[in-house]
Amino acid sequence: MSLAHRVIIGAMAAGLLLPVGAAAENARSLQKEFPKLDVTRSAISLRELQSGGVPRDGIPAILDPVFVPVREVTGLGEDEPVIFLVGSCGAYAFPYRILIWHEIVHHNQCGVPVAVTYCPLCNTSMVFDRRIDDSVLSFGTSGRLRNSDLVMYDHQTESLWQQFTGEAIVGAHVGKALNVVPARIEAWRLFREEHPDGRVLVPPVWGRSSYGQTPYEGYDSAPEPFLFQGKMPRGIDPMARVVRVGTRAWSLTYIRKNSPVLTADGLRIEWREGQNSALDRSAISRSWDIGNVRVIRDGTNVAYSVDFAFAFRAFYPEGELTK
Repeated sequence: MSLAHRVIIGAMAAGLLLPVGAAAENARSLQKEFPKLDVTRSAISLRELQSGGVPRDGIPAILDPVFVPVREVTGLGEDEPVIFLVGSCGAYAFPYRILIWHEIVHHNQCGVPVAVTYCPLCNTSMVFDRRIDDSVLSFGTSGRLRNSDLVMYDHQTESLWQQFTGEAIVGAHVGKALNVVPARIEAWRLFREEHPDGRVLVPPVWGRSSYGQTPYEGYDSAPEPFLFQGKMPRGIDPMARVVRVGTRAWSLTYIRKNSPVLTADGLRIEWREGQNSALDRSAISRSWDIGNVRVIRDGTNVAYSVDFAFAFRAFYPEGELTK
């Protein structure tokens, strides 16, 4: 178990979140760990970066994923969350019980190299096309956070990338952003029913984590986010979930009140019960029900994420949030 995970667990057990590893970053410490990183090119102040308590790759990405057919999967709780992609090559699911320990998984979806990412501290799931210009990038975890969100780095130039937005924030690729790939986040049983011939990510053979257990037990009910020093949102609990499409968001509470279907901005936002949180009880399969969300425009899946409200407001201070 990583130091960052132990820090969070200890803070939760004590009933508070500790500012461990909160020292601001500087150019010298960054270049020591990322010698190829061009620190002279930056879209942010380096002081906005904080150590999450682990070094580069301390939370190891999965670069060579292994999948098995749906019929061979055992042990997954019926309502455990998975994020999945569907295309002409089939459907591929990535269980959160694995993502929560690795945060980045590489995959080739019907010829498109993608990175499936999850930041537990912001509850943000995003899938990115890994192609930039004429290059295909591969990513790892930098060990840094910004606004409590995962900061990734690419192996080719060691540029730093913000997981919440897909934007390069320090390094050679500053000014560029990864394209977001639409994906769905639903319960395992729903994926299995709709895609009985689908394939599912399994833990790497080198993995040693307690898959199925969350290292962030109780984070949903924390009084405030971990290692976040920005302004808290007004009129909504900072740890409340919001459904984000671009720079527009709706609170999950609002969507549930207007379920099963909310129409807004040309979108059809559907909600149905039956999906466990990955950040509640120790066993994900026993966690509280946050429900399933699907976002569609003109019959086509739209890229969205289910984030904590503090993160949405931090990255989109002028974004529209319906509470």
